[in-house]
Amino acid sequence: MQSYQTLPTDLPVPEDDGACQHLAGMQLPDIALASTHGALVNLSQPKGWLVIYCYPMTGTPGVPLPDGWDSIPGARGCTPQSCAFRDHHAELQRLVGAQVFGLSTQTTTYQTEAAERLHLPFALLSDAQLDFANALKLPTFNIEGMRLIKRITLIAFDGKIQQCFYPVFPPDQNATQVIDWLSQHV
Repeated sequence: MQSYQTLPTDLPVPEDDGACQHLAGMQLPDIALASTHGALVNLSQPKGWLVIYCYPMTGTPGVPLPDGWDSIPGARGCTPQSCAFRDHHAELQRLVGAQVFGLSTQTTTYQTEAAERLHLPFALLSDAQLDFANALKLPTFNIEGMRLIKRITLIAFDGKIQQCFYPVFPPDQNATQVIDWLSQHV
């Protein structure tokens, strides 16, 4: 059985379909999202740098992924991406004082299991109603009755999107890409 923390070598590479070209310069929507830290978080309100990595869904040990999951370009890799942001969290804070958030359509209860198991020092946010995704017109896909956000990472300053990484591949390298961008642009 494949580990959730490693990526298979034969994953299909997602292609840029232009679905995120409209995001640079947009304001983050004024929407409160449930957080694994227990409070509601409105991403339009914090001042300073925010890193928001949106991911389809984390797997749960012992629970099979949806049929065909590994054949969907960009679907696999949520746990490695989260672990990379965990491992680089202190560096992102030192570099620009960035707050990091993971965001998916899973419920806070579902996300809490992953946040605790992976020892994430930042909150995961639930967009279960897709209010945030719809407000920004984020790209999504459907599988087994679930509408999931495609993997995308936003860098915002004072609530305004400065940079968008899409598609994100490989997901375990995304935190390094964010650090490189911030190092060159801040």
